[in-house]
Amino acid sequence: MILENGVIRTLDPSLPETRALAIAGERIAGGVGVHETALASPETVDLGGRCVLPGFTDSHTHFPTWAVAQHEVKLDGCASLDEALERLRTATAPGEWLRGYGWRSGDWAGGRDPTRAALIAKDYHSLWLNTAALERAGGDLEVEGGVVERDPRGEPTGVLREEAAWRFKERYLTIPAGEYVDAMRTGVKVANARGVTCVNDKDGWLGAAGLWQRLEQQGSLTLRVWQSVPHARLSDLRALALRGGVGSPLLRIGYLKVFMDGTLGSQTAWMLDGSGVQITSGEELAEIVREGAEAGWPVAVHAIGDRANREALDAFEQTRELWQTAGLRQRIEHAQCLDAQDLPRFAELGVAVSAQFTHAPSDRDLAERFWPDRLDGTYAFRSLLETGALLANGSDAPIEELDPWAGVVAGVRRTLDDRPPWRPEEALTLNQALHATCVAPAWLSHEERVRGTLVPGRLADLVVLDRDPHACEPEELQQVQVVATMVAGRWVHNPPPWD
Repeated sequence: MILENGVIRTLDPSLPETRALAIAGERIAGGVGVHETALASPETVDLGGRCVLPGFTDSHTHFPTWAVAQHEVKLDGCASLDEALERLRTATAPGEWLRGYGWRSGDWAGGRDPTRAALIAKDYHSLWLNTAALERAGGDLEVEGGVVERDPRGEPTGVLREEAAWRFKERYLTIPAGEYVDAMRTGVKVANARGVTCVNDKDGWLGAAGLWQRLEQQGSLTLRVWQSVPHARLSDLRALALRGGVGSPLLRIGYLKVFMDGTLGSQTAWMLDGSGVQITSGEELAEIVREGAEAGWPVAVHAIGDRANREALDAFEQTRELWQTAGLRQRIEHAQCLDAQDLPRFAELGVAVSAQFTHAPSDRDLAERFWPDRLDGTYAFRSLLETGALLANGSDAPIEELDPWAGVVAGVRRTLDDRPPWRPEEALTLNQALHATCVAPAWLSHEERVRGTLVPGRLADLVVLDRDPHACEPEELQQVQVVATMVAGRWVHNPPPWD
């Protein structure tokens, strides 16, 4: 196949742009001069002036959870508790669990918190239960690392945070595997339509690898998966002598996931002022990193608050000789609030930042409310890049929508609505945002010589856009549309010809 008559952005600095692209089987065969390559009866695809980029990777998504959530009650965007309750009333099915997600009481007018009125918060770190759901638990709510909100009489209000929320969901809100797989099958098609050719999935606690494997066996897996595993399962992996990266060309189990703290929205981020919730201590993380390195497993650390990030960086520094010698690529997820002295440490240690560019415009009001004296270190994407850190972009879906192009736009514009850019000094160039969405994620999964750029020998994972974003003004970037998506030389969304 030869793609021609368009703009092809390779994202390789040695040849950033080419006029044509040849594909043989699953891989890129050549660029300019492809007509002289030895392709047997190539199909010619007329791009009609459209733009081709390497396929998008969502470097942080909870894919099964996001896929199922598309069929649940959505409470994001509610302006008040009353509006949220009205959405629930219209969706209630008597005698059945009513599942929903996306509420964030910090956005509600009047300062009214949810109480007993089962719903997941926007950040997925808080659970809102009604009385019937609380009765189902029979008082079995308390757990180390969890918060059970109580009223002045000591009775549970119905809001559980962190470990308390997760344990309740695992024990009493179990979703059948078949429901997940059906939702994921549809979700993969949606992701492909948005240019996604790879995801870094964080739902290891769900046994997501098994869910993905069912899709692959059914022939329904049309994107690549770099799957996490909860760090608590490391002993099982060691017993099986499995190392990070095991799997197939489409599905690989790659890294351990650890939580240091909670979130900004739930006010459980672990901060230097002593506030928030500590889920894993720095000493515990150092031991996890050490054991992971010995077994060949890198670690992805959820760290939101400035204290959580410092503790995580300290743990990586204490163990770096071991994991660097093993060639492991460590990462911190989110890194939303950083103290100034910790900003350069990512590059110094070689720890990647797995950020979510859409979080900046989405969380701006909460950050200004809860972290007014720490804004210089919040969502500091450009500052991190300027220190030499590797930055990868994800959505954290379903917290934000699984839409990498929206992430690119948010990285460049620092806004996704009609409000002025928020902290524009931290805005990225278009090339920086694309690098974080296409190139850096391939490095994280040890695939920088396999995918992420459109040069000969790389996998033909690519996306076709309706226009060249480099020719757009920043305010026009949101109008760019995905036309088609290819994975391993096969069209997985909207094959040509196009109108």
